[in-house]
Amino acid sequence: MKKLTLTLQHIRRAPYQSLAAIIMTTVTFLIVSIFTLAAIGTHTLLTYFESRPQVTAFFLDSTTSDQLNSLQSEIENSFSTDSIIYIGKEEALTIYQDQNADNPLLLEMVTADILPASLEVSAKSVTDLEGIAQIMEGAEYVEEVIYQKDIIDTIKVWVNGVRWGGIALSGLLLFASLTTIIIILGLKFTARKLEINTLSLLGASPWYIRGPFVIEGVIYSVLGAFLGWGLSYLTILYLTPNLVEFLQGITILPVPYWVMLVVLAGELLLGLILGSFASLIATRRYGR
Repeated sequence: MKKLTLTLQHIRRAPYQSLAAIIMTTVTFLIVSIFTLAAIGTHTLLTYFESRPQVTAFFLDSTTSDQLNSLQSEIENSFSTDSIIYIGKEEALTIYQDQNADNPLLLEMVTADILPASLEVSAKSVTDLEGIAQIMEGAEYVEEVIYQKDIIDTIKVWVNGVRWGGIALSGLLLFASLTTIIIILGLKFTARKLEINTLSLLGASPWYIRGPFVIEGVIYSVLGAFLGWGLSYLTILYLTPNLVEFLQGITILPVPYWVMLVVLAGELLLGLILGSFASLIATRRYGR
């Protein structure tokens, strides 16, 4: 309790330095939170598209059941698939009606006759998509082939970009926060060197002298971690309605509470380590 009292006295003696340290760590952990949530979101988005039918062939009306069976057998024999689903005209109409239930005008304009039958294939490996699409395109009774390789490849680029960009920027900011805390605590430690030498002569232990500075560093980083996490959470809550509408049914948002709590716990732990490490370096370097 006495060390905490001394720590608060140190903070009150130099409020602007303390504020600078807290702002720096807050910005750092805000960026860490945003990139962490973005990485989770893009990974979930990639999993969503990889789990959906990835290659779809639309057939001409003249296509026979023997041709359909032949195409399905060729795909099954050539590639490993999770599922192959045939959707006839009537089923396609039912799906269309479900998707446009709130628009009566569109429902009146479309009948089963004008909708093509289709074959939806989910591959176990994304690398097989192009080969499956080539088999479908080679069939003369296939009118059109749509596959999500470009979408998945783009999302993979996003995932890697977010991951490595987040690691690089977060690492840079964490180093900046570490340096800021070391400098601020080092200056405070040096300014009180006479007081510290007096305490040392009176028999004070190294931990008694360094303890308040260590606690101060931990306060800076842990408080910054909590504030950064809080700002990121408020940002997510603000953006959620627009993002949900944009994603149209892809269940990435809202972010589950337990995910935010795990992120908070991780950042508080990182803040504790950062503050302790910076404080120990500062007091060891300037306490000689």
